[in-house]
Amino acid sequence: MGKAAKRKRKVSMAFAAKGPVKSALAMVRSNPFEVKVNRQKFNILGRKTKNDVGLPGVSRSKAIRKRTQTLLKEYKERGKTNVFKDKRFGEYDTKISPEEKMIRRFALERQQNYGKKNIYNLNEDEELTHYGQSLAEIEKLNDIVDSDSDTEEKGTLSAELTAAHFGGGGGLLRKKASSGQQDEEEEKPKSRKELIEEMIAKSKQEKQERQNRRESALELTEKLDNDWKEIHTLIARKPPKSERKDKEVEKPKPDEYDMIVRELGFEMKAKPSERMKTEEELAKEEQARLQKLEADRLRRMRGIDEDANKKKPGHMSADDLADGFILDKDDRRLLSYKDGKINLENEDEEEKDNEEEDGEEGGKEEDESEEESEEESANEDEEDGAADSHSDLESDVESEEEAAGNKERKKHKTNENESHNVKELDPELKAPTSELPYTFAVPESFETFKSLLAGRTIEQQLTILERIQKCNHPSLAVGNKAKLEKLVGFLLEYIGELATLDSPELKAIDKLVLPLYNLCQMFPEAASDSIKFILRDAAHDMEEVIEVKGRATFPGLDTLIYLKITSLLFPTSDFWHPVVTPAFIYMSQLLTKCRITTLQDVIKGLFICCLFLEYVSFSRRFVPELISFLVGVLHISLPKKQGQGYTVVHPFTPAGKNLELLLVCDKQDLESWQKQHLPLSTVTRLKEANRTEINHMRLSCIALCFDLIKKSAVLYESLPSFHEIMRPVRILLTQHVPVNEYPEKLQEWYHSALKELETKEKHYTPLICEKRKPVPLKQYTPKVVKVLEFGRKQAGSKKEQERKQLIQRHKRELKGAIREIRKDNQFLARTQLSEIMERDSARKRKVKELLGSLATQEGEWKAMKRKKGKP
Repeated sequence: MGKAAKRKRKVSMAFAAKGPVKSALAMVRSNPFEVKVNRQKFNILGRKTKNDVGLPGVSRSKAIRKRTQTLLKEYKERGKTNVFKDKRFGEYDTKISPEEKMIRRFALERQQNYGKKNIYNLNEDEELTHYGQSLAEIEKLNDIVDSDSDTEEKGTLSAELTAAHFGGGGGLLRKKASSGQQDEEEEKPKSRKELIEEMIAKSKQEKQERQNRRESALELTEKLDNDWKEIHTLIARKPPKSERKDKEVEKPKPDEYDMIVRELGFEMKAKPSERMKTEEELAKEEQARLQKLEADRLRRMRGIDEDANKKKPGHMSADDLADGFILDKDDRRLLSYKDGKINLENEDEEEKDNEEEDGEEGGKEEDESEEESEEESANEDEEDGAADSHSDLESDVESEEEAAGNKERKKHKTNENESHNVKELDPELKAPTSELPYTFAVPESFETFKSLLAGRTIEQQLTILERIQKCNHPSLAVGNKAKLEKLVGFLLEYIGELATLDSPELKAIDKLVLPLYNLCQMFPEAASDSIKFILRDAAHDMEEVIEVKGRATFPGLDTLIYLKITSLLFPTSDFWHPVVTPAFIYMSQLLTKCRITTLQDVIKGLFICCLFLEYVSFSRRFVPELISFLVGVLHISLPKKQGQGYTVVHPFTPAGKNLELLLVCDKQDLESWQKQHLPLSTVTRLKEANRTEINHMRLSCIALCFDLIKKSAVLYESLPSFHEIMRPVRILLTQHVPVNEYPEKLQEWYHSALKELETKEKHYTPLICEKRKPVPLKQYTPKVVKVLEFGRKQAGSKKEQERKQLIQRHKRELKGAIREIRKDNQFLARTQLSEIMERDSARKRKVKELLGSLATQEGEWKAMKRKKGKP
């Protein structure tokens, strides 16, 4: 090796000893041409300078050092959880005083100790302590030691005991020996056994002395207590009554808080009540109750005595041991004598009674099924009009005789005679036949439903509908839901038939709405489908009539009632509803397309106006058809139609027929009119009314119109165009309506409506077009378009420039963040790779060491084997 190579090797070893960074910095410092300098050409005020003078690799070494201190530390401690956190409240908060800290910590500790189980604890079980000891135990002053084995000085051992047991006995023997030599030199030292026996005897003696002292102290204490009681009676002096009264008066009254606390102490603690039953459990209980009531009703209808089924207790003598009983049947009979002989007729009668009871039980089991209960209820309806009032009893007797079997055929005559005797003696048995069954099945068709309710009072009909719902609740069986959904349509159709009668039963319809509402709550989809089907049919019928005749008429009373029921079953304030919205549109079509030809049409239109106000009472939705119809009603009540000043829309006409439907000219009718409501039943009975009644109806319609105008003014007073909307109504009321000819009560209605219209102030400005900037005239000056140069930032407004700067800054920051994340990932990858390489190098080193040791062992073994092989 040459001198130059040796010199290079020394230099490299020197640099390696100093480290890679120091050597690189030394080399860089030695070369000034590699120093990086960023100079600024011009000094500009307000601009940040970026003049850096640095060495290549320095910024990179700073970044690596920073990542080593932060990212590498987190990477190495990623799996460690041994971190101690001081969670004491307010420990590092200087704003809180130490007293507040202690109070808050005490409160938090109490919250941790008392969980959910102590929510209603009234501090009855709270234990107060003092230096770790309970105050309740200290107040008892129980200082007497109960155990005899406790010593006066607890936890201490005598020197003799310690020396005997733990010192081997040598020191004790020496001590005893030295004392014995001093007292009696000739006496021999005691052995270990003797010393232990003396010590045990001494301890027993001390124990006995302590016990005696304790007993004597207790006796003296009791004696002292008894003496004190005797002396206390002599010392005690009772003050006179006057002083006692003064003292009693001076006693302060207890505070309200103390009284409440004492009352709470004596109050009964709450006990857990029974849980609330689910809807299915309630339905099952109701079904079982109705089935039991139905069984009792059938038994009473057949005249079967309940006490007859109960077995009477047999006669038992005083000497009977009751050891010959039979579990199945009691065959014992009463012993009776007649004229000095044994009576055998009682035995035959008992046999007959037993056979009859067996037959009746067989009949009962067959009659308790639901199918036979339906047939019996149908038979009862058919037999109400029969000539023989006892035919139902005869049919029941025959059914019982058939159930009894072939054994009872010989006794038909006797049973029939007995049944006739029963009917003659007890005519009150007819009453139970009119009682309603307690269990009903859901009818499968409308005819069955109608026959089930036919001939019943409205209370009975409501009871039948209620029992049908309870006996066929959806939770009791799988198919009950579909059956009850059909019942909704049947009930709606039945209500429509009641409305189409010559004398509509409006009271019955009013009471049938309640079960319909309950069914709608249970099955809203079925109820909505049924109502929509009815409204769709009514709308199609109106369109067909318009296509054929060119004009439509108001629907019947049933359709009006369906519209009223819709407002009761469904919410009318929704912006859009699948049932109410079609009904709303249908009513608006009725007010605009149906011609007004009779007084009945006016009454129907006013009823629809009332429904409109009811529909929009919450939403306050504007209905133009309502105002137009009220204007038309006032128009047909005027005597003269000249110089109107208002417009009349369809179905009313400014001239033509039917323009004086509400005009009343008879003064006697005007004077005899009284304030009354317009019932819906007048729609069908109007043909039978005389002239006076018709005039009274007209005046009632005008009064209702005034009332609707008043309600509309209250409802739409917040609209911006309220005065424009109600302008034609105001013109009619102030200029055209002959108020002086109307009765006084009708004049009151008129003035109230007019006052409601005039008192509303004009809160909003009228609707006007929005003011716009005038459009300039077209000119022929050329339009200069700036040529955009590619690659340069074009000037623009300040907002655009700020926006571009913000976008550019965001891009720059995003790129920098992405670059730093990539560098972090590279740093972690290098760290992980170095760890893997270190583990691999260590493993290789260990493997080499193992292989080397194995090779040396193998060489030594072979050498040893060669030596042994040589002679």
